[in-house]
Amino acid sequence: MTAITYETDVATDRATVLEALNTHDGLTGWWTNDVNRKDDVLFFNFPGIPEPFRLRRDRADEDRVVWVNIGAFPPHWAGTTITWELSDAPGGGTRLAFSHSGFPDGEPEIPMISETWGTLMTRLKDYAETGEPKPFFTV
Repeated sequence: MTAITYETDVATDRATVLEALNTHDGLTGWWTNDVNRKDDVLFFNFPGIPEPFRLRRDRADEDRVVWVNIGAFPPHWAGTTITWELSDAPGGGTRLAFSHSGFPDGEPEIPMISETWGTLMTRLKDYAETGEPKPFFTV
């Protein structure tokens, strides 16, 4: 199985990073401006996409946030897991280690998905540090 990984240091506390990963305002501040939630299932809508991405939040605590794709869309995300590990960054702030795992080896969409996650990690970092919403996708 193939995984996409990134790591970045965010110049803010864990509580702020967790808010960006776990609240409506947080998620709409860096990913997409159209996020809905029912219990622990998050629905992410994107422009030109026929149905939302459905991610179940399996864990959300001070050290780790885990989402599992429970939808059939997009097909190349089926059964994948997104994990955010939070720790203290050297010199202060929060180190954020990201992994999107469970892709079949040889998945042709990996370069595009990896590039998008790289951009999203920058948006997440900027939002957590400034509080200024700039979602990458707007519906």
